Amino acid sequence: MRVRLYFLAVVATVLGTGVLIYALQRGTAVPPVAEKAEKKGVPVAVVTVQQKPAPVQIVTVGRVQTLATVAVRSRIDGVISSVEVSDGQEVKAGDELFHLDDREAQDAVKLAEANLGKDQALLANAKREVDRLTPLAAKNFTTKQDYDTATTNVATLQATVAADQAAIETAKVTLSYTVIRAPIAGRVGTVALKLGSSLRAADSTPLVTINQLQPILVAFSIAQEDMGELQRAMAAGPVAVKATIPDSSAPAEQGSVSYVENAIDPATNTLSVKAQFPNADEFLWPAQFVNVVMTVRVDPNAIVIPATAVQINQEGSYAWVVDDQNGQKTVTMRKIKVIRQLGEEMVVEGDLKADELVVTEGQLRLENGTKIDITKTNGTAPPGPVEPAKPAAVRIDP
Repeated sequence: MRVRLYFLAVVATVLGTGVLIYALQRGTAVPPVAEKAEKKGVPVAVVTVQQKPAPVQIVTVGRVQTLATVAVRSRIDGVISSVEVSDGQEVKAGDELFHLDDREAQDAVKLAEANLGKDQALLANAKREVDRLTPLAAKNFTTKQDYDTATTNVATLQATVAADQAAIETAKVTLSYTVIRAPIAGRVGTVALKLGSSLRAADSTPLVTINQLQPILVAFSIAQEDMGELQRAMAAGPVAVKATIPDSSAPAEQGSVSYVENAIDPATNTLSVKAQFPNADEFLWPAQFVNVVMTVRVDPNAIVIPATAVQINQEGSYAWVVDDQNGQKTVTMRKIKVIRQLGEEMVVEGDLKADELVVTEGQLRLENGTKIDITKTNGTAPPGPVEPAKPAAVRIDP
């Protein structure tokens, strides 16, 4: 048994050697040992440094305020006979809001007009009496006392008629108070009293409150060091202000500065500013919290890079800049100073030039002089070399 196994092993060895020799004779190459792969660069994404006009902006937060707010109250005691407005309705100046029971006021007007008619009749009679006594007094056919009494009576009745006319005007004014109208245009709030409710002029609760929404104001504060920029901007013309509602799809509202406080708040070292907005779509609402961006000027030659290119260490901000040395791309750290942020971009100062490349992705593996492999430029993957075709498998003919 052992002899047989030994014989089979020898035969297998001889056959394997023969196959190898045959393959060499047929020109089949034996796969060489793979060489050590060349070390690749760190994959990174880069963006071109831009030099372009960039606005100088002051970014802060603010609160929406109404340009005018009126709490509507009654000027007389009465009972509401009709309500012409509903909660949240838009009204124009002069629109009727409430109507009070006016019967008593109308009667007061009629009474005053009646008193005027009576006193006018007495005045006319007194004047006729004076006309009769005047020629008689000239000829001494009547006493001076009677003549003086007649003329005094005319003057008294003339004053009474004037008082009656004033009483009529007063009664008419009181009658006008029975119709309560909107003093300004705007949107009404909740109607506090309904049809049939009794009210008094001394009531503290208003019938309704009207807020003017078009135009509207946004109040905010800026640091005292920004006051100079704002003053120069206002001297040059209207200062643009943009207001956006946080976490909202509503478009930004465009307005301009309309008011600057005349003193800095010593407690906060800030200056109060108000901007006016047309608010045509009424996206801005009283007491609403908004983000405010005030543009004071435009820097024509700002150096701008993406915010993702800015890195921070213990010494400050820096960026990785791409160098090209004999066709081999490496990176160098350069210190920069962030001046301001514009959305997803940063305006910076430092040793950066327009059209240079800065790294925006893959910074964690970089050091000065690290070789890199650019995978994206300005957000687009660069065209890579054509991958060579793999060699076909070698078939050994029997």
